[in-house]
Amino acid sequence: MIYVYLFLTFFEIGLFGFGGGYGMLSLIQGEVVHHWGWMTTAEFTDIVAVSQMTPGPIGINSATYCGYTAVFNATGSHTMAVFGSITATFALVLPSLILMILISKLFMKYMHTHLVQSVFSGLRPAVVGLLAAATLLLMTPDNFSTPIENPWQFSVSVFLLVATFVGTMFLKINPIRMICYAALAGLVLLY
Repeated sequence: MIYVYLFLTFFEIGLFGFGGGYGMLSLIQGEVVHHWGWMTTAEFTDIVAVSQMTPGPIGINSATYCGYTAVFNATGSHTMAVFGSITATFALVLPSLILMILISKLFMKYMHTHLVQSVFSGLRPAVVGLLAAATLLLMTPDNFSTPIENPWQFSVSVFLLVATFVGTMFLKINPIRMICYAALAGLVLLY
């Protein structure tokens, strides 16, 4: 039965997840952690980290790992968990595939009309909001600690957040390099 819920959940996320993979992260976390309770926030954070480091879109990678983890946590079977990965990934991609087939010809014909341009102008702020929500949802005590519980970990986490922001936004350092630098700094400073 979990496969049906996985399919419906990720189909819905794929249908309403504008803004690419990062925009989907807050939707995925809301469903798999808070709504269904298939995994903990810490497990989801690990999934996001692995999804960022593996090749491919982060939304699809996250769906694959979430499907695996959800079924594995429910059944304890690695074989069944693989089918969870396939189910979640297929469900996430299916709405886009269907919509692109249906509207590709219409879009090419009407892409320069005022109505279509207005729709995309309205979606831009929503995408920024989804990206901001994904960022804020990952800023939890599991990831950053707190100044009271572990001041050193909190200070290092905030420093790495600010350093990666400055590095990617102002110094134009490749995000993949920044991920590697932050991982190395985290290993050196926190362990």
